[in-house]
Amino acid sequence: MPSRNTLLKRATLDDHEEVLKACNASLKQSKGDLEALHFKAVALLKLDRYEDALRILEEAGDKLKERGLLERAYALYKVGDLEAAKRFAKSVSDNRGARHVEAQASYRLEEFAQTAELYKDLSTSQAAFETEVNDLRINSGATDAQLEWKNQGHLVQKKKPGKEDMEAFETAYNAACSSIARREFGQGEVLLKRARGNSLEELSEQEKNAELLPIGVQQLYVLCRLGKVDEAEKLASSISIQDIPDLSTQQIAQNNKLRLSIQPSNPYLSHRVFHSSSTLSKSDKLFDFQTEIMHRNSLTLDLLASKYSGVANSTLKALCDEQTPATTARINRLSVLNAAAHAQSQLGKLGLKELLPLLEKRPTDLGLIMTVVQLYILTNNHGSAITLIDSLLKRLDESKELTDQDIRFAPGLVAVVVSLYSLQGRKSHMRTELARAASYWKRKSKPQTRLMRAAGLALLESSNDEDLKEAAEIFDNLYKQDTNDRFAIAGYIASYATTSPSKVETEVEKLTPVSRLTAGIDAAALEEAGVPQTLTKAATTTSRKRGLDGKDKPAKKRIRKSRLAKEIDPSKTPDPERWLPLRDRSSYRPKGKKGRQKAAAMTQGGVSDKGSESLNMAAGDGVIKPASTGVVSSSKSKNKKKAKK
Repeated sequence: MPSRNTLLKRATLDDHEEVLKACNASLKQSKGDLEALHFKAVALLKLDRYEDALRILEEAGDKLKERGLLERAYALYKVGDLEAAKRFAKSVSDNRGARHVEAQASYRLEEFAQTAELYKDLSTSQAAFETEVNDLRINSGATDAQLEWKNQGHLVQKKKPGKEDMEAFETAYNAACSSIARREFGQGEVLLKRARGNSLEELSEQEKNAELLPIGVQQLYVLCRLGKVDEAEKLASSISIQDIPDLSTQQIAQNNKLRLSIQPSNPYLSHRVFHSSSTLSKSDKLFDFQTEIMHRNSLTLDLLASKYSGVANSTLKALCDEQTPATTARINRLSVLNAAAHAQSQLGKLGLKELLPLLEKRPTDLGLIMTVVQLYILTNNHGSAITLIDSLLKRLDESKELTDQDIRFAPGLVAVVVSLYSLQGRKSHMRTELARAASYWKRKSKPQTRLMRAAGLALLESSNDEDLKEAAEIFDNLYKQDTNDRFAIAGYIASYATTSPSKVETEVEKLTPVSRLTAGIDAAALEEAGVPQTLTKAATTTSRKRGLDGKDKPAKKRIRKSRLAKEIDPSKTPDPERWLPLRDRSSYRPKGKKGRQKAAAMTQGGVSDKGSESLNMAAGDGVIKPASTGVVSSSKSKNKKKAKK
């Protein structure tokens, strides 16, 4: 049986198959040889046969399990059992390899804060080998990028890439991802070009393509966000999705290509292409923020393909598992998609007709409420939008749940309310809302700095003493939190400048001097040029009416175009009685014997012998009553005579 030293002597960097054969030969003679089993497990790991290595480590007994904890943790990490991998790696103490496996498992579990701490500890201690320093820099950069994507950028200590980050394509790529996560797309584009241009001579052609394709996919996203459509289309045509080794990157590339198409494409074909990708394995899954975007895009394509009932049912099922109201972006996006499905993607009054009954069933759904508010804004119905928001605020004010109070004064909701008030010029309502929100967050351990700034600025513009006092308190708190914040310093000085100027004399020196601000301004040239003044509407109207001599000029009479009929001769005098009814004209001659007798009884322009129609004013009641006429009685008598015949 070969000994351990013999196996080590026969081992080289690329002969793991030979080591595996030697271990199998040794195990035929002694199945319980721990040395041979351990070496076999390591050889299988080197050959990327992680499931086989894990099976040997788990079936060999407790002694090998205890001895091969690090190998077992690594095998579990590679097969996608991240929780178990992290647990076993954590159980191995004083081992840098175990710390690396723990950090990798924590990274895939999206516990990025803990991952950053592990890499920080590894970086501060002595490295085991020279290349570990570069690996730590690459992995730390990737962790920082993920923290930015998770909206935990405050935990990132290094915001700007250093010179060492530009040396390797991995570090430049990670720095670009951090910039993209912060929405600094211009800097991200530059860093991606640097990563693409860095030397990859040490890699084979296949490995080089495997590294360049993900960079191209990320460049495609950045170009789309920057609006450089022509460059994006050219780059998209050069990316072969089938050549990308990772299935997860293939899905992202396919999604970005579909997003790039400007011309309205066939939604059913796009839906088919989007869902044609293979199912991802546990070891190659997307991160949560990527999964959410892909799921949202899938639902959007379902809506474009008119699958409204399916989207409504799936989103409603997900919303039923969540507590509302909530300010989580994922939940509110699902609410918006659910509303779009119920409205069948209709806007304006048609969409409101479908959503208002749904709002009565879900009055605390923030995503649905914001959708209805947006539809009201599109129809210029600002009053209804404000009424809806005010009813929501009243409901939250009356709630006794602590979480509802956080939602009531959430910065996003306050911003919507203030914007709606601004549309109708309700400045006092704006200041009141901002002051209440600032007063609420001022008592919290983590105040909302941006909201506090907006509230302080709005209150500072008021002439009310109470508002100015509240503004002074807000800027005082902001200044205590960060004494180098220029906005807080300026607000702090402005709030106390009129009431207690001596209190802010030392802080004035921290602001930029007025002389520096006005250094590039030529006061003499400005004075010589004068101040342009725009004419008011009244002045413009007056200047048009009066001439140069100051006298009123007679207005020109507008001659209308003739509207005479074609058969009328303008040389002939028109009939003066043409406006009278035909029977009232002097030229009227009734036809027939009966008509002539009736005309004789109704003398035109004269007084009837049998009594004329007169108006009598009744005393007291003020009612005008017509008197009876002889004509009516005469006709009635004639009719009676005819009836007797």
